[in-house]
Amino acid sequence: MNLKRTALFPAHQKYNGRMVDFGGWELPIQYESIIKEHHMVRKKAGLFDVSHMGEIEVRGEKAEAFLQYLLSNDINKIALGQVQYNIMCYPDGGVVDDLLVYKYTTEHYILVVNAANTDKDFEWIKKNAFPGVEIKNLSDDYAQMAIQGPLAEQILQKLTDLDLRSIKYYWFQSNVEIAGKTAIISRTGYTGEDGFEIYLSPADAIDVWEAILAAGGEDIAPIGLGARDSLRFEAKLPLYGQELGPDISPLEARLGIFVKFDCGDFIGREALLRQKESQPPRVQAELLMLERGIPRSHYEVCQEGKVIGQLSSGGLAPSLEKNLALALVDREYYQPGAEVEVMIRNKPVKAQIVTGAFYRKKTQAS
Repeated sequence: MNLKRTALFPAHQKYNGRMVDFGGWELPIQYESIIKEHHMVRKKAGLFDVSHMGEIEVRGEKAEAFLQYLLSNDINKIALGQVQYNIMCYPDGGVVDDLLVYKYTTEHYILVVNAANTDKDFEWIKKNAFPGVEIKNLSDDYAQMAIQGPLAEQILQKLTDLDLRSIKYYWFQSNVEIAGKTAIISRTGYTGEDGFEIYLSPADAIDVWEAILAAGGEDIAPIGLGARDSLRFEAKLPLYGQELGPDISPLEARLGIFVKFDCGDFIGREALLRQKESQPPRVQAELLMLERGIPRSHYEVCQEGKVIGQLSSGGLAPSLEKNLALALVDREYYQPGAEVEVMIRNKPVKAQIVTGAFYRKKTQAS
C-alpha cells in the first residue's frame, strides 16, 4: 500500500523522524525520545506536523442552519472569527467524529476533522446537506502545523507583525503573514498547553516550519505523534476511536457540555435525550494505577472478578509521573475512591477510580 505523505515529509527526513504508517499516512512517531519531546512541549515549545487532518468547507445561505442540524453544539452562539469544538452524531447517538468549526461568516465555515475520518465525514456531511449548501473537501489545499507550549507565542511572534495576544483562546485570524507566507492562525491545540495551529499552502509549509524552528532555537523542537498522544492523554483530551466512536456517545464520554438540547433538532438528539433522561448505561472513569503495570487501551477493568468495563486510553503521564487510564465502565460500578483491577497480560493489577488526576496547566490563554 502506498502511504500518503504531507508537504513536510522532507523536513521529517532532515530531522531524522522515525516514520510509521498512521492511518495511511507516513508520519513521524518521534525524532528523539517520546518522553523528551513530551517534556519539551510542557516546559518550552514543540512543533507538530498535523497536515493529515481534514478540512471541509461548508458554504451557502443555509450553512448555519445546516450545521445546527448536523452538529450537537450551538453554532448560533459563536461569533465571526471564533472556533468551536463540536460533535457530529449518528441518529442513534453514536459519534461520527469530533471536530473544530471555524466560522468566517454565517454562510461560510471550515470544519477541521480527524484525518482517518475525512472521507467518511465528507460523505456523511454531503448526504445530510440542506439544498443549496455547498460542501467541498479542501484537505489537499492545506498544510497544517501546530506550535504548542508555554513559549509558543513568544517564538511565533518573532515571525509576524500581528500581535498574537489579540488572538484569544479558540479564536482565529485569516490572511496573517508568518515568515513572509500567508496563513490562517488559531489559538487552539491538542496538548493541554497554550499554542497555535497554522493552516497554509502546502508549497509554503517547509519554509514556515524551518523559520519557526530557527526562531525558537534551543527552546523548540519538532515533535512526533508519540508525544502528541501522550500530551493529549495526560490532559484528558478525547481521541476518536478510543474515547469516542460509533458505539460511544458523547454523554458516556462525559462530553455532555458540548451537547445542547435547547437549540432545536440535530442528528442524534432524540437518542441522546433518552440517554440523558435514563442516564447513560456506561460512563467514563479516571483510573490511577496503584500497582506496577502500564495500562493500555482495550484492557479489561474488573471488580471482584466481574468485568465492569474497558480502558479507552492508558499509560504513563510523564509530567505527573503516574500511570493513569481512562475507562468506560458500567454506571452502577462507578464510584470515586473504589478499587478495581486492570487486567494486564491476564493478571489483575490494582487501580483506583479517581477524579481530577489528569494534567491541567496553571494558566489559560486569556
